[in-house]
Parts: sequence; structure tokens; C-alpha cells
Amino acid sequence: MKYDFPKLDLHLHLDGSMLPESAWEMAKERNIKLPADNIEDFKKFIIVTADCRSVNDYLERFEMPLQIMQDSAAISRTAMELVELLASQGLVYAEIRFAPQLHTRNGLTQKDAIEAVIDGVNKGMEKCPSIKIGVICCTMSVGPETANMEENLETVRLAKDYLGKGICGIDLAGAEGIVPLKNFHPIFDLAKELGIPFTCHAGDSQGSDTVRDAMDFGSKRIGHGHHIFDDKELCKSAIKEGVTLEICPTSNIQCQSQPSYEEHPAKKLFDMGMNITINTDNMILSDINLDKEYDRCLNQMGFEYNDLIKMNINSVKASFMPKEEKQPLIERLEKYYK
Repeated sequence: MKYDFPKLDLHLHLDGSMLPESAWEMAKERNIKLPADNIEDFKKFIIVTADCRSVNDYLERFEMPLQIMQDSAAISRTAMELVELLASQGLVYAEIRFAPQLHTRNGLTQKDAIEAVIDGVNKGMEKCPSIKIGVICCTMSVGPETANMEENLETVRLAKDYLGKGICGIDLAGAEGIVPLKNFHPIFDLAKELGIPFTCHAGDSQGSDTVRDAMDFGSKRIGHGHHIFDDKELCKSAIKEGVTLEICPTSNIQCQSQPSYEEHPAKKLFDMGMNITINTDNMILSDINLDKEYDRCLNQMGFEYNDLIKMNINSVKASFMPKEEKQPLIERLEKYYK
């Protein structure tokens, strides 16, 4: 089904959304060893079917795009093409996230990587004035918090330098459960000190305790967060505090952090009064877009059409877009209620 109302995506990873044709072309240009002999087999390799055993297994699929995105031209092109793709799908706003520290293997600095993404996003918005984009800089959980704390704090400081100039916030992404999430509090302490908006991956492959940790950091947005459903008292606290969950249904099924669309707790959380939003996570790796996610919401997850409008309004309210842009967009969306 086509959904003609203004759409928003708050949880979308740049390196999981590289067009396969572009990846093929750029890998060949850079003499990167390819896992296939032709573009069709390469597409099959890039696009994850529901065969990942875990979130950490899923994260291994990012290696190919990351190998390619180690120079400014590749990063900028990937960002520009993603903006064009989103605009063609009827999105009016999206927040694209990426981890600057993952693009420094071949000599780029984190600053170079941020500037390349902003350059690509700006070019995309110039070509497609119907869409606005914010960029979220991800800090990374790659092991014990001490493994890359300096790199993570550098990401936060750079996000402050570019805040309002393309960057709209920070995030903590990566492998969950290696060490307790609360160990990463220095990242969020610094973000609060510098006045940077933030979200945090939690409650996806791990339990509700990680959502509690993220809320303790002061996060009003949780990346995934669906396992909060296992702790009804925490649900009440999150609803009272106005916390928003960035739900990515297909990603959750593929990573087996939920058993099926039908058993996903998103609708139950929505009915409890939780601020739920629907997002794609990794558009190309997961072979997904918002229209497909909305079909799943209506046909398998128990949502109704008006719920989709409400969840997009939730996205506007929780977004890191400038405050003055929110009310006009909410009023646009309200006209689509049936």
C-alpha cells in the first residue's frame, strides 16, 4: 500500500542504507575484494534475509559498506543518495545516524567524516527540497567502555561543534550486553554538559534493565527499547517521563530480538500510552522502507491507520528538528486522520 501522508524516520543508519549498485561500483573503484562475481549475487549478500542469529551477527553485515566508506567522496555520495531515496519515498524528515570513528581506517579524522556526511546530506536536500535531514553522531559500544572512551568523547565534542550546522544529536550504538550500559555514562554526562540532544540504543537484544540505564542517563528517546515491555513499572515511569521508543519492527524480527511481527509488543506499548514511533533501522540491509513497515503494522501487528498518523506525530515531537518546525508539521499530519 502507498501511504501519502508526510512520513518521518528517526532511526536510520547510514552504513546500513547504502544502495547496492553504488556499493558495487565504489568497491570496484577502490579495489575492495567483493563477496560475489556479479551485481545480482552481490545484492543477495548485502540484503539480509531473516537469517541473523542475533543483533551482533547482524552487525557483521556492516563490514562491506564500512570498507567502502573510508574516504570523503564515498561517504558524501552514500549520504546524498540516501537523502534522494528517502525523498522519493515521501519522507519529509529523517534523522540519519552514523559513527564517525568507524570511518578513520584510511586516514580520515572523525571531523572529516562528519563534514563528508553533512556535505552529502546538503547536496541531497538541494536536489530534493521536499525533505529535511538531521544527522546523529553515534558513539560506539565495541567492548568494555574503556576500549574507545576517548574516541567516543571526541565524537561528542565534535557533535557540539557542528550542532545546528547539520548535526542534531548523538547516540550510543553497537554491541549490547558486553558490559553494563550504565558504564557508558561519561558520554551522556558530557552531552548534557554541552547541551547536545541524545538518544540511546537500549532494550533490543538485552532486557529492560538497559532501558532503565538509558533513562537514568536522561535519555527521552530510546533506540528500539521494546524489551521495556517486560517491566510494567518501568513502562509506567517511561510514559510519565514522556520517553519515546524508536521501534524498528523488521530489524527486530531479523535480529530475533522479537519472535514475530504478531508477537511484537509495540501495539501493546502504544495502547498503554507509550510514545511509539516506526522506523527502518537499516533500509538496504533489511530490504525495507516505511511503506513496507506500515503494511506490517496494519496487517500483522494490530495497528490501525490512524495509529500510523499518531506515531508520525510522535516522531515530530521527539525529533531533534528545530522547535519552530514542529507545530506546522503536526498540523499537516493531523489533516490525514480518518
